[in-house]
Amino acid sequence: MPSGKEIRNKIRSVENTRKITKAMEMVAASKMRKAQERMRAARPYGEKIRRVAANLSHALTDYRHPFLNEREIRNIGLIVITSDKGLCGGLNSNVLRQVLSRMKEWDAAGFRLSVTCIGNKGFGFMQRAGVNIVSHVEGLGDAPRLERLIGPVKVLLDAFIANELDAVYIANTRFVNTMKQDPNIEQLLPLSGNEVGAGHSQWDYLYEPDAKTVIDSLLVRYVEALIYQAVAENMASEQSARMVAMKSASDNAKNVIGELKLVYNKARQAAITKELSEIVGGAAAV
Repeated sequence: MPSGKEIRNKIRSVENTRKITKAMEMVAASKMRKAQERMRAARPYGEKIRRVAANLSHALTDYRHPFLNEREIRNIGLIVITSDKGLCGGLNSNVLRQVLSRMKEWDAAGFRLSVTCIGNKGFGFMQRAGVNIVSHVEGLGDAPRLERLIGPVKVLLDAFIANELDAVYIANTRFVNTMKQDPNIEQLLPLSGNEVGAGHSQWDYLYEPDAKTVIDSLLVRYVEALIYQAVAENMASEQSARMVAMKSASDNAKNVIGELKLVYNKARQAAITKELSEIVGGAAAV
């Protein structure tokens, strides 16, 4: 059995760890509320522009933006959104596991893959996997800033317009509630109305000043809105998962401390009993 001093050191070590995880839990809870407010504020705009852009894919117009043109799939672009930091449970591993499964399917079909990484964890994973990474961004902080996101993503968008890519997908974690976050992979380009439930109706719009100006501007806003919304969802999921993970760690540390104190009391009792036995034995010998 370990000595009393060793057990006390272990208890002190676990108590220090519990203080850290408790503080991280409180910080994550504070950031989680702000991230959820930001994410929920962005959702209505994202859903509305998604619906308008989907209807536009069925619109009757002489001008067809490259984002609307279906192609035979040979080359695929993938935007992988993860967190910069760990200690958030299985948040990153869940989405990366889904991405890896989809990558194997594409590889088996003979598709070539180009990846843009948003977040340090996904970037490190893709580097280890030996994937062709064309751009990445890290260190986004606690709030997504569109000007930092558009640059790396534009590499894939420009490749799509230049016919170097035939489809672009986006992978992130979608926020459901504080206890549940779902990994998600969806098609970003080409824009398909069927993907978002626009149906097969033919839409006819009046454009001012002209179709090209309106459609080009709208689809730029569409891509920006989806990227921002995906990152906002991922950040809200990250803080929720981190708060839950740190609470679980704090609870486990509390249980470990209780078990160690029990072991310490048993060791202390055994030491006292041994001393008493030695004293009694020595007195009897005298």
